[in-house]
Amino acid sequence: MCVENTPPPSGRLTRRGVLAGAAALAGTSAVLAGTAPAAATSSGARHGSPGRGGDLVVEGGRLLDPATGEVTEDAVVVIAGGVVRAAGPRGQVGRVPAGVPVLRAHGQWILPGLVDAHIHLNTAAEARDAVLKGATSARSGSTNFYQDIAVRELARQAPEQAPRLRAAGVFVTPDLGDTILADPDLAPLARLRDGVRSADALRRVVEVNLARGADTIKTRVNERAGLPEQDPLVQVYDHEQLSTIVAAARRRGKGVLCHSYSEKGCHDAVTAGIRSLEHGAFVGERTLHEMRRRGTYFTPTLTAIAGLAESSDPVLAERGRTYLPVLKRAVLAAHELGVPLAAGTDSSGGTVDPIGREVELMHAAGLSALDAIRTATTGAAKLLGFESTAGRLARGFAGDVLVVDGDPLADLRVLSRPARVVRAGFAVPAAA
Repeated sequence: MCVENTPPPSGRLTRRGVLAGAAALAGTSAVLAGTAPAAATSSGARHGSPGRGGDLVVEGGRLLDPATGEVTEDAVVVIAGGVVRAAGPRGQVGRVPAGVPVLRAHGQWILPGLVDAHIHLNTAAEARDAVLKGATSARSGSTNFYQDIAVRELARQAPEQAPRLRAAGVFVTPDLGDTILADPDLAPLARLRDGVRSADALRRVVEVNLARGADTIKTRVNERAGLPEQDPLVQVYDHEQLSTIVAAARRRGKGVLCHSYSEKGCHDAVTAGIRSLEHGAFVGERTLHEMRRRGTYFTPTLTAIAGLAESSDPVLAERGRTYLPVLKRAVLAAHELGVPLAAGTDSSGGTVDPIGREVELMHAAGLSALDAIRTATTGAAKLLGFESTAGRLARGFAGDVLVVDGDPLADLRVLSRPARVVRAGFAVPAAA
């Protein structure tokens, strides 16, 4: 049974209502209303006028540039309007603006804010927690009711309260469950006996996502590892179905991230043209070579797999203990082949894991400390299309800063407990 081949209504007509509903679910509506009262009547901006960033000077610490590995002693970072205007040794930065708040980092290290390339942010509280734990930029791994669209708007209007976000909208998966209620245009899919599997149905979910303003599309090729009743090596979409999803996204210039575990599933996903492979525990050598050739990213979400090993459920615990060493070997093999890596925690369910923990696990898999840091800075930023905005503290980049109480090149654990976080020039307190 196929879905009637009718296009979804214009996003211009429905976006405001969907955004308002998503904001209510995410708990961001009060923040949005208080931050940008004129946004609803603004005719010049698609989502209203973004909030202006803050002015701040960070001075006195050691500045690490992940792109080059260079460490600058007694550094000064000048942020104006949320953007870095100067960064470097004190003697080369020039005159620091008078009357601007100063964050003193003497004896500490200064890094760019980190990037979590796979996280599920469903509420304003989770969004703020991600920032407090060091993720100043992120990519959504999907939400049930477009909450990530609202979180992205929160980040535009009140940047200190949410990471800069690429939203994925709702999951393209065979069984939508209650997500069928996320948008009226998904309602025709409720009558499909076999779920979202036909080409028409797959295109419908992609088109609805894009009409609602999704920046990327999330799908799966395997079942979930985090549910004991499912077998993550069972394939739910084949190469043809995945290719349909990728083609529908590409028509609007969007990429696809794909939840994957089995060797064949990973290969089908990569050869179908996905932008990034998520989890990928049993990705094979032939697929890694294909990923290098295509420039496909690998987001292994080691944090999530390590979390399974600590589960009270014996099935999940055994799964985590089995998968984690296999995934670490895959990460090292990918790195040695030149497959681009991006750090992502796969945080969900109300708990936000620090992105610094993923960096530690990248290092434990065999990457150098600097290369591990790059997976959560320059590498992940490029995957998200933020390569000129995030991942470095240089002129023209976002004023997103981590201040940590130690040398991250010697001890990556300091990244999981930042002393201070700066988001778009606004200093926020460290997580408790």
